Amino acid sequence: MHTLVEFFQRLYHFDELIRWGGHLVLITIVFSETGLMAGFFLPGDSLLVTAGLFAAAGKLGIVQLIAELLLAAALGDSLNYFVGRKLGPKIFIREKSLLFQKDHLIRTRHFYEKYGAKTVIIAKFVPIVRTFAPVVAGVGDMTYRKFLLFDSCGVVAWVFSMIMVGFYLGRSVPHIDKHIHELIFIIIFLSVLPAFIEFVKSRRSSKGELVK
Repeated sequence: MHTLVEFFQRLYHFDELIRWGGHLVLITIVFSETGLMAGFFLPGDSLLVTAGLFAAAGKLGIVQLIAELLLAAALGDSLNYFVGRKLGPKIFIREKSLLFQKDHLIRTRHFYEKYGAKTVIIAKFVPIVRTFAPVVAGVGDMTYRKFLLFDSCGVVAWVFSMIMVGFYLGRSVPHIDKHIHELIFIIIFLSVLPAFIEFVKSRRSSKGELVK
């Protein structure tokens, strides 16, 4: 119980969190964000970039880091896919529960309507949608083989790019570790921006329909 309390106390202090839990906490968070619908609030992008900074400083092994987080994200996505496949439309019936929120699922379904199967790749770079995209793929008619193909591309692009951004900054910008909190703030802003833009667009379109 004490360990769990420590985890949540450090959750959004990424440098402290990684120093405290190392590789294990990174694997746990990536798997939970992608594999558990209740994990949509977890910090994916910013945590991966911070991990890249740690790898640049020699505090984490870059090859091991990328390999284990690729596996964690892929396994998490597959778990969520089969949850959606098993439960089907039943998960859309309840408005809210401990594990998921219906509005997040509906928002993700709109992504699928707009981008099709490419959503599995695009969603990796959109918080919240990243968690629910595999579920919606499972609920829909997408075969696991097709899902796995698109998801593998998304997982590789997301994990590799986020970690390497941090790794590159850590190697090329002097004393970047002294400005880690400012950097994390920028990353959080950029990662939330696409979801915010989509939200504004959906609000405008719904208002337009009401006017008509």
